[in-house]
Amino acid sequence: MIRADIKGLSAYHVPDAKGMIKLDAMENPYPLPETVRRALAERLATASIHRYPDAAARRLRQRIATHEGVAPEQVLIGNGSDEIIQMLILAVKDGPCIAPAPTFVMYEVISRWLRRPYVPVPLEENFALDADRFLHAASRERARLAFLACPNNPTGNLWEQDTIARIRDGFGGLLVIDEAYAPFSERNHLHLMGKRTAVLRTFSKLGWAGLRLGYLIADAELIEHVNKVRLPYNINTLSQLAAEVLFDHFEAFEAQAARIRDERARLARELGGIPGAEVFPSQTNFITLRLPRAEQVFEHLLVSGILIKRLGGHPLLRDCLRITVGTREENDRLLAALKEACR
Repeated sequence: MIRADIKGLSAYHVPDAKGMIKLDAMENPYPLPETVRRALAERLATASIHRYPDAAARRLRQRIATHEGVAPEQVLIGNGSDEIIQMLILAVKDGPCIAPAPTFVMYEVISRWLRRPYVPVPLEENFALDADRFLHAASRERARLAFLACPNNPTGNLWEQDTIARIRDGFGGLLVIDEAYAPFSERNHLHLMGKRTAVLRTFSKLGWAGLRLGYLIADAELIEHVNKVRLPYNINTLSQLAAEVLFDHFEAFEAQAARIRDERARLARELGGIPGAEVFPSQTNFITLRLPRAEQVFEHLLVSGILIKRLGGHPLLRDCLRITVGTREENDRLLAALKEACR
């Protein structure tokens, strides 16, 4: 009854973090300010949940469009970025998807679900992206859809702007620049958007992870066609209303992002002082590092009540761990436990 290739897959695993310092999922560690909580409670109390939500999420699309300086017709909203990735893979003409490796796992996972060939192009040893190699692979495999995570997950780095622009200019299919970590990056790529280039963003890393809201900014004609494979009522009423309230207090989340960037710099300096640690540059809200005995260090942190991400699955990620930037207090506990584990 079940496809053989599906039987061979593993479900996406989310570890239980109850009672732990949770530094594994790139979430904003700061709770909603009390004023925002009150405004949210008042607005959600008016929700007509006995009715279906606005199927086109018109008010929210308008807010996003105004925020990004584009027209509402250039915005498509998804149940997280994952749903938009799925819509794109469904809508684009037959042919492989292509992306750097290692990168965000869902590009490959969703391609496999939908039986679309997937082409990984290895990064350099320092996680740099070779535009010539990428374009050569895309041409050789006749790829139709390319994903570039800018900055990249799980490596944390932001590739050179010239590299991204060269791929944009040389790729013959649809290029999707995934900017999930834009709030923590020194630049974005909205200026590269065009007929064959779209920008994918999310509110999850900013502090709205529980709402599951991602959005695509693209040419209006592309949005019109991709919208045809969007499931009806994909954005529920509570998420739509909550997002409107949070937009009214957007400066609070920008301030939290600034605190995370500052704490990222401090955490990177402290991690660099651990014997044997190789800390990779980050333009995200996490830091990737390579450590001797990474597996034992991970287990020590787990016993200490701290959950981080153990990386693997690609040779470039050998002995690598990924640490979400937490609050100052959380990061101090992490550093103490790490130093103890690395004695």
